[in-house]
Amino acid sequence: MKLRILLADDHEIVRRGLCALLQKREGWEVCGEASDGREAVEMAKRLKPDVVIVDIGMPSLNGLDTTRQLLAHDPHFKVIVLTITDSDQVIREALDAGARGFVLKSDAARDLVSAVEALQSKRMFFTPRVNDLVLAGFLDKGHVVARNEPPNLPTLTVREREITQLLAEGKSSKEVATLLNLSTKTVETHRSNIMRKLSLHSIRDLVVYAIKNNIIQIQMPEPGRVSAPETTVA
Repeated sequence: MKLRILLADDHEIVRRGLCALLQKREGWEVCGEASDGREAVEMAKRLKPDVVIVDIGMPSLNGLDTTRQLLAHDPHFKVIVLTITDSDQVIREALDAGARGFVLKSDAARDLVSAVEALQSKRMFFTPRVNDLVLAGFLDKGHVVARNEPPNLPTLTVREREITQLLAEGKSSKEVATLLNLSTKTVETHRSNIMRKLSLHSIRDLVVYAIKNNIIQIQMPEPGRVSAPETTVA
């Protein structure tokens, strides 16, 4: 019986490369490809893959919240997070979200197959940086805790995190309502609660919060290319 893998990344060229890498392995198949986190969750519910590989910086629903939603639906899902950075905060959030594997995109050609093999054998796979943090005593009662960690900010619910990401990406309340099958009034209520809970005063503040807390990521232009100007956030 083949090992079935669901791959979620918003860059088609990255998906193509990772698919080619994974399908070289006998007995493995990529059963589905998703271009954002929301699509990944729906596909995983339908396809029930053995392993889900998610990019941390996807639009609509980021990889960390995708992981949370997948495991809330079925705690048996095995998730590998792909990321461009192994900062302490990203590591803590990935582990706290329930990821079983953590692979840097820059090392994917070398490490991704090993990560899937580890999960297939009911083991976890982390980069040396993550292992160092765990061995150094950062892991406490199943959660990663940083030394000298600042006081915890108020915790957003799963729905609030969804709405925060969509608003920070520039979507209107009406657009968010359509995506989440909610009324515009309900989205506006969530938005007010989020702003009050986080002591924020504008959408610009919300964007900054979302970036700092890995809810959205800034897309940097490729070397030698100039990106189109983005819509100014009020």
